[in-house]
Amino acid sequence: MNIVIDTSVVIAVIANESQKGRLIELTKGFDLIAPHSIHWEIGNALSAMLKRKQATLAQSKEAIYSYQKIPIRLLETDLIDTLVLSNRFNIYAYDAYMISCALKHDCPLISLDRKLLSSAKQAGAKILEV
Repeated sequence: MNIVIDTSVVIAVIANESQKGRLIELTKGFDLIAPHSIHWEIGNALSAMLKRKQATLAQSKEAIYSYQKIPIRLLETDLIDTLVLSNRFNIYAYDAYMISCALKHDCPLISLDRKLLSSAKQAGAKILEV
């Protein structure tokens, strides 16, 4: 069974945040999928951590190596669907990509972002509570 995994979950795992064990437990046995945008979102999140001095360049590189080991199948999303969701829930396209992916593939979305989960639920997507 598939599960859409968002950037917040990946970052929590690769940055060894406190939720890491629980997230790995919740996603065990699932095939991880995500829109292609997750790749760029990971880079953006790590560059923000560098900018805020929350991570060193060496730590960020190590996080990228860890990310590259996670078996995530990257999928296309429909830009029109994304814009409709963005407009409907007043969210950024990156969040709408996740919701669109969950709806299109009829599978749950896992995230640490409460606003994203709320919008996904309102859109009719299944969510996996952490």
